[in-house]
Amino acid sequence: MPGVPLYEHNPIPGVTQPGSVQWLNPNAFISAVDPSTGACSGGDNLQNCQFGNLGRNALRGPDFFWSDLDITKSFSLTERAKFRLEAQFFNVFNHPNFGLPSVVLAGIPGKPSTQTGFGAATYTVSPPTGLLGVGLGADSSPRMIALHARLEF
Repeated sequence: MPGVPLYEHNPIPGVTQPGSVQWLNPNAFISAVDPSTGACSGGDNLQNCQFGNLGRNALRGPDFFWSDLDITKSFSLTERAKFRLEAQFFNVFNHPNFGLPSVVLAGIPGKPSTQTGFGAATYTVSPPTGLLGVGLGADSSPRMIALHARLEF
């Protein structure tokens, strides 16, 4: 919709679901399909049943913020032996990183009941830390701390 802002970061009553973060403004988009009937909005013809005119890569998702910290200290025990302590912190500030917003049916502008969930970020993402191996579940948790002690000789 011309003149309507693309982004809305405040909850919208009837649209934003609990536990999600509103990202896109559903009133800036018109669905080609009427959610109540499943037919093309305005009639089943080529003019009414096509994608809109928003350019490719025109929308941006939430920013990704991830900070790791690694602290190492080595102690010489003898001429040939060293003791090494290491602490690794993944996502040290425990910042949530939201995935891309849902872009299912945009609904009808001004009717929140047809826009439920549109434009909301509903899940978090994080890179695998590799501590436990990719895909083992705990490797993409919000924050991980690993402590290492190593005797080198």
